[in-house]
Amino acid sequence: MGRQAEVVRNTKETQIRVKLDLDGTGSAKIHTGIGFFDHMLEGFARHGLFDLELDVKGDLEVDCHHTVEDTGIALGQAIREALGEKKGIRRYGSRVLPMDEVLVLCAIDLGGRPYYRSDAEFETERIGDLDTETVREFFYALSYSAAMNLHFKVLSGGNSHHMAEAMFKAFARALDEASGLDPRVTGVPSTKGTL
Repeated sequence: MGRQAEVVRNTKETQIRVKLDLDGTGSAKIHTGIGFFDHMLEGFARHGLFDLELDVKGDLEVDCHHTVEDTGIALGQAIREALGEKKGIRRYGSRVLPMDEVLVLCAIDLGGRPYYRSDAEFETERIGDLDTETVREFFYALSYSAAMNLHFKVLSGGNSHHMAEAMFKAFARALDEASGLDPRVTGVPSTKGTL
């Protein structure tokens, strides 16, 4: 049985359906109505080797905030559900990832306690049709919905497009490591016996 989840989240602001397979090949079918955000989520799937289907209808006539934040909530919930009891996972993952002049560190703990910290500061207000301040909202919502510690450090900043892309790809690689199965782990990787 694969580590898969399907989540449907409907509010007055957004209607979201997400299907996730943590043990996939990197295939993605993404439609959020925000081109650059689609590009980031496709990179997340490809570089984490997750199969991801995501269909979002949001109130983009207002702005992109609700769409991005609620996508983070739904994807975080799918990650949490796909992990199940977390038996055999590595739990921790990290990646330092370059994107031209930008260098980003992402570190994850799937220990069941949500926390988010990032020092990312974008030089522009928008990347395509994505408000850069919503990058934080996406990862914050995802980390709390998935009950993970998620940290980003921008070791070298620069172009906003490069920084966002480095963050999404570093997150994908760190999550792939943390969610990966280690045959040496019996039960869950915690002295408490639960995550």
